[in-house]
Amino acid sequence: MSVPVKNNISWVGKVDWELRKFHGEEYSTHKGSSYNSYLVREEKIALIETVWTPFAEEFVQNLQKTIDLNKIDYIIANHGEIDHSGALPELMRLIPDTPIYCTANAVKSLKGQHHQEWNFRVVKNGDRLSLGTKELIFIEAPMLHWPDSMFCYLTNDNVLFSSDAFGQHYATEKLFNDLVDQPELFLECIKYYANILTPFSSFVDRKIKEFVSLNLPLDMICTSHGVIWRDNPLQIVTKYLEWSANYQENQITVIYDSMWDSTRKMAETIAHGISEEDPNVLVKIYNAGRADKNDIITEVFKSKAIVVGSSTINKGILTSIAGILEEIRGLGFKNKAAAAFGAYGWSGESVKMITDRLKEGGFTIANDGLKLLWTPDEDGISACRNFGRDLVKALAES
Repeated sequence: MSVPVKNNISWVGKVDWELRKFHGEEYSTHKGSSYNSYLVREEKIALIETVWTPFAEEFVQNLQKTIDLNKIDYIIANHGEIDHSGALPELMRLIPDTPIYCTANAVKSLKGQHHQEWNFRVVKNGDRLSLGTKELIFIEAPMLHWPDSMFCYLTNDNVLFSSDAFGQHYATEKLFNDLVDQPELFLECIKYYANILTPFSSFVDRKIKEFVSLNLPLDMICTSHGVIWRDNPLQIVTKYLEWSANYQENQITVIYDSMWDSTRKMAETIAHGISEEDPNVLVKIYNAGRADKNDIITEVFKSKAIVVGSSTINKGILTSIAGILEEIRGLGFKNKAAAAFGAYGWSGESVKMITDRLKEGGFTIANDGLKLLWTPDEDGISACRNFGRDLVKALAES
């Protein structure tokens, strides 16, 4: 299927309505996704990116209905990850000599994944490729979100092909940002940023400011996943600048798992204490053993503080909490506070273990944590409520 985008640009990608997990089992895609590929037909013809491997044959067959493959002059590989490059082996089998323009790191990535010696043409930041009266300008974007990533910009049409940046995992028949449900769209945008781009926020900030300094007019951003930004495309750029600046809202998120409800009762009572002390703060509670981990991470991203609790089991913590703490550590959140809590029956190591892992994740530790023996009694409930209230006071003083 080919969808007109602007002038001689067409979308020739694939909408994946059934996708529910991405990056193996790491990222939940409740709304599916899309793999956006673009055909630019000027005096010279360029294909920008392909689709994920399972759709390679379908992609090539559909592309053949749109254009004689032998008329494609250039292939642009903005990023080597297989959701972008997965159809290259099938395509290059039919047009093996077509040059592939990409970064030096992308050559390594594509060779490492596909084990092919294709006709690679390495480009650097600022290099240009003439399509006739228009040019593609290449803009290296390392760590957004792989070392091989780049953007390319089509002059005259003022279109930025941004690869993973500004995208979202969002399946829709309505290709453009102004045609879809806006709250749904931006929920997927912030989830995508929180779970994938947070570790690279300094690169995001730097690259956006670098692009702005080029003074290139921008009418449209064509992403690799989700919608094309044609209505006020700078709105998502503004959001990225906001999100990259140690983002937080007036929110505290309580995350826990519990064996026999004691830690659950602590979590809920701590949340009550927070709300009593500050009625304006938004408090959310998640059982890490039952909630989607990427949804939890999105809430952590939005929070100014988190409170993490687990029962003690085998001198350790419950596996769902261990998993979410590892996710949090890897994402490298900044400018956030945290505290730990948990119930125990025998030895009670969970609170210290959680605190240590939160420190490793870069959180400011608000207090020594709270641990209670067995099921909270009235004194324990009071201690939990006061723990929540004191956390709010500590945040106000910091």
